[in-house]
Amino acid sequence: MGKSARAGAVEGKKMDAKTFDKSKLPSRYVTEGPERAPHRSYYYAMGLTKQQIHQPFVGVASCWNEAAPCNIALMRQAQAAKKGVAAAGGTPREFCTITVTDGIAMGHAGMRASLPSREAIADTVELTVRGHSYDALIGLAGCDKSLPGMMMAMCRLNVPSIFIYGGSILPGKFRGQTVTVQDMFEAVGKHSVGAMSDEDLDEIEQVACPSAGACGAQFTANTMATVSEAIGLALPYSAGAPAPYEIRDQFCTAAGEKIMELVQRRIRPRDIVTMKALENAAAVIAATGGSTNGALHLPAIAHECGIKFDLFDVAEIMKKTPYMTDLKPGGKYVAKDLFEVGGIPMIMKTLLDHGYLHGDCLTVTGRTIAENLKNVKWNPDQDVVYPANQPITVTGGVVGLKGNLAPEGAIVKIAGMEQSMLKFTGPARCFDGEEACFDAVKNRKYKEGDVLVIRYEGPRGGPGMREMLATTAALYGQGMGGKVALITDGRFSGATRGFCVGHVGPEAAIGGPIGLLKDGDIIELDAVSGALNVKLSDAELAERKKAWKPRENASKSGYLWKYAQQVGNARDGAVTHPGGGVEDKTYADI
Repeated sequence: MGKSARAGAVEGKKMDAKTFDKSKLPSRYVTEGPERAPHRSYYYAMGLTKQQIHQPFVGVASCWNEAAPCNIALMRQAQAAKKGVAAAGGTPREFCTITVTDGIAMGHAGMRASLPSREAIADTVELTVRGHSYDALIGLAGCDKSLPGMMMAMCRLNVPSIFIYGGSILPGKFRGQTVTVQDMFEAVGKHSVGAMSDEDLDEIEQVACPSAGACGAQFTANTMATVSEAIGLALPYSAGAPAPYEIRDQFCTAAGEKIMELVQRRIRPRDIVTMKALENAAAVIAATGGSTNGALHLPAIAHECGIKFDLFDVAEIMKKTPYMTDLKPGGKYVAKDLFEVGGIPMIMKTLLDHGYLHGDCLTVTGRTIAENLKNVKWNPDQDVVYPANQPITVTGGVVGLKGNLAPEGAIVKIAGMEQSMLKFTGPARCFDGEEACFDAVKNRKYKEGDVLVIRYEGPRGGPGMREMLATTAALYGQGMGGKVALITDGRFSGATRGFCVGHVGPEAAIGGPIGLLKDGDIIELDAVSGALNVKLSDAELAERKKAWKPRENASKSGYLWKYAQQVGNARDGAVTHPGGGVEDKTYADI
């Protein structure tokens, strides 16, 4: 037997052991047959062996960059995932995509790039996988929009996929108190009214964020990380470990090994992300007092699968799910604390035991939710997570609203709010854009009892549907967080607290009622009944609509212009293409 024949026999045994049939995988278009010799020459140029070229190709997509601590640990973790792929008979192909980090973009025009970056992440991952015919995908993400963007790409492509969260930041300490970046934004408000000195502000900013990782409380990044486990796209426990913990590398290696099993068994994201799985994800957001942004991202993920699951569907699940996890911003703990007392599986276990989760949903382990949770034990020696039958409140931490001011819905986070704060009535104080409102707050040009209205910040009107954390945090820093309300057709950060209503639709830019308001109009907010109304008759609103004229958008070219032309409403997830419902077949079936 010649050398090449012996090598072929060895390779054949290895391939037989894994039973990978390249004739049914996308990478056959770049590695198999005489006509692909030019393509193979490129792979030899990068140091691949013949065996590696003829193995399944696994894209390892990372949102690594040096923009913020959320993403800085992702490259290290990608290397661990690649080791797992290689150990299990696959060939990893690493690539990076963009991330816009909300903490850096917050409070200025840069925030307009945040939500559009979700689409850019999904689009660029799709294009990379399509262009190079990868057979599977491991996606690593660290900041708010990169998590749903990566999961959207997985569902769009429908190749076997596993999601990996980069992990949360460790909590900071300021004079004995646990602090997060939320405290930094609120410190700005304190400083503006003389309640914090220049020296104190300088000190807290140097200790608030002591490590790599995404914002540590149940803000948007940790909310969507929780979703990744609940929806079944991430390995159990993997989303909870903080970024600096070495166990993160073990999770990544395990994901690399597991992805090859999914390729072998042809288990794909749309087998996992079903209506029931989306309901599980919404329930876990509610149970943890997660970000209102979850009600924007779940519909977008569903859209990629061809499933109709809008803001009202999310809100319906949240309304009947108990709030039972004492996490910041409404509570006192952070993601590190949750991981150390039992992690996301312990939350899911008590929800399942009391009938709030569907246990028969498939996950990337190849097993169901119920099977994954079978051996999870309740930890009685902690007060981070409450049993689902003895929750903090019986209603979920996020509530959907509807009324004549929001015919297409709106959403508010009530986790941590007192029952007496769940209703608010007051005169409107209208601002066209966040900057105008922030300036009024900074200079105390508002009154207790006002309902601050920030409009023309919707998906199309912004464009980009900015978050309003700088404004809401400044209000809290001034001690006025519970004394005013705020509504917007834009969004709020997961760090926002107080009666802050976002996603008001239709947005002002397309003539929604929020754009018809005038100073002094009486607005009624009711998070108990789920209502958002203005005390105006239908006839008065109709008359104002006749006089209303659309504003000219400042974005006249470039990506934000393109985004504004394509983006849909917040109720359906602010998506930019027709979605999985119109497809004849997915990329995975080429």
